Amino acid sequence: PPTALALLCGSVAALAVWRWLGERQIQQKMEEARRSRDQGVKRMEKAVQRFREQISHVQSADILSLPLVQLARRLREGSLSPETVLYTYIEKALEVTQQTNCLRHFIPECEELLQEIQQRKEKGLLYGIPVSIKDHIGHKGHLSTCGLVQFLNAPMQEDSVLVKVLKKQGAIPFAFTNVPQSLFSYDCSNAIFGQTLNPLNHKKSPGGSSGGEGALIAGGGSILGFGSDIGGSIRLPSSFCGLCGLKPTGDRLSVCCSPPPPVPCVLGPMARDVDSLALCMKALLCKEMFQLDPTVPPIPFNEEVYLSSAPLRIGYYDTDGYFPLPPCMRRAVHETRDALQAAGHELVPFAPPRIHYVMTELFLKTFFADGGKAFLDLFTGNIVDPGLKPQVNCYRIPTLGKKLLALILKPLVRSLPLILRLKSYCGSICRSVSKMWNHQHQIMAYRTEFIASWRDLRLDVLLCPVLGPAFNTGYPGKLLTAISSTMLYNVLNFPAGVVPVSRVTEADEEELKLYQGYCDDPWDRTLKQAVRGAVGLPVAVQCVALPWQEELCLRLMKEVETLRRAK
Repeated sequence: PPTALALLCGSVAALAVWRWLGERQIQQKMEEARRSRDQGVKRMEKAVQRFREQISHVQSADILSLPLVQLARRLREGSLSPETVLYTYIEKALEVTQQTNCLRHFIPECEELLQEIQQRKEKGLLYGIPVSIKDHIGHKGHLSTCGLVQFLNAPMQEDSVLVKVLKKQGAIPFAFTNVPQSLFSYDCSNAIFGQTLNPLNHKKSPGGSSGGEGALIAGGGSILGFGSDIGGSIRLPSSFCGLCGLKPTGDRLSVCCSPPPPVPCVLGPMARDVDSLALCMKALLCKEMFQLDPTVPPIPFNEEVYLSSAPLRIGYYDTDGYFPLPPCMRRAVHETRDALQAAGHELVPFAPPRIHYVMTELFLKTFFADGGKAFLDLFTGNIVDPGLKPQVNCYRIPTLGKKLLALILKPLVRSLPLILRLKSYCGSICRSVSKMWNHQHQIMAYRTEFIASWRDLRLDVLLCPVLGPAFNTGYPGKLLTAISSTMLYNVLNFPAGVVPVSRVTEADEEELKLYQGYCDDPWDRTLKQAVRGAVGLPVAVQCVALPWQEELCLRLMKEVETLRRAK
């Protein structure tokens, strides 16, 4: 009837208007956030200009080229002023973010903090060092957005413990760096602040989720930065951008907002060399850290272990058997193994047990025990970034549909490796909460199994591959399962670090053409497309130690770095 038709049309029109108003409101919030960022950039440009007018003869290139250890020493002894160093790095950060879009916002309070630390009688280990921090690390009066619209109106009420300790040690947080939407991606793009580019090649991603940190440090705009890691988010940007990065054991450093166990999120440093990471850990593992967060074990940095020259017994492998990496990444492991052996260390083949089981039964099920509902809730009232759409669309499949698909694929698993990966991807995100206790027990049992294999071989540390080289932009969202090389050590809660050792050669690019991966399926072919065109980009390896042995992990990283430089 005409009346019913009119009501229906009116309801549809009202719904369309309501949706339009909602989307308009979202757009307005995002535009305001971008205006605020742009205003912050202009403010810092004026601050740098004022400084340049006062002191025109600054050797910026010399300051920017100093390693962190040398810069910290010169600041403490007074041959460089904190003011000169801060504005030099702000000026460089302005240049880098103009090219790569790596900054989310400057921290204007850095100028006040600069004046305050110069009045102190005691100079901390990081006195006068400008540091950058990832978007979601809490700083009083500033947002922690995670690239999501709903967090644009909730500034932090106080500094996180990490920021408090950095300030206590004399460091000056001066900038927040960009992140992917929701942080659950190893690209670096969100609908609010856009795509961050790799400073070494603007067609490439800087990695993620600490991709803004990777881009800023690799571009020279920061000497020390802080990211977070729950599946590789410190190590992957370090690999993609040619940096050194450390994922500590969970709770070795205070974390302001970590998901519950059994796979912890951790904060960690990123820098241009291993000594910088060691100095940073030494500075952070102090009484202030232990007093402010009693859940952090009071274990100071053991410099004796880090500086030791005793030969190491090092396990190694070049593939985990789940997602074979490009030829250049395996080459890096082989060359590093040979160099370590020639330097007097003992290298022992090691096979990480049951990576398919870890990836599907332990890692993915940790985050999607509710079928992905909590993850999807993050996007309520948000425009989904294009790089995340493949993941989001997969999680939007109804739970019953996921279960049916996993059940249909189960009989084919043994005969077709492709089906194993597809089935595991579907089956891993449709769990019942009643199985959570058993799931946690499975993780603890696997850790025990892994440590037993480690102990049987009497290993000190482990050398293994890391995902790389840098992906072309837009590809990380299509290959979530490619992070098995880093994810493993989040599940195990082992400290793990990345150090660059080589660069992609023309020969690597030619060999890539023959790459077939594990089963020459769509995932393997997509990986091939993701990494092509990488000649000249960094190639890294991963170093691992047992829990609470960050110093030993850094020791291996330093040994690898030294041997690389000696080539």
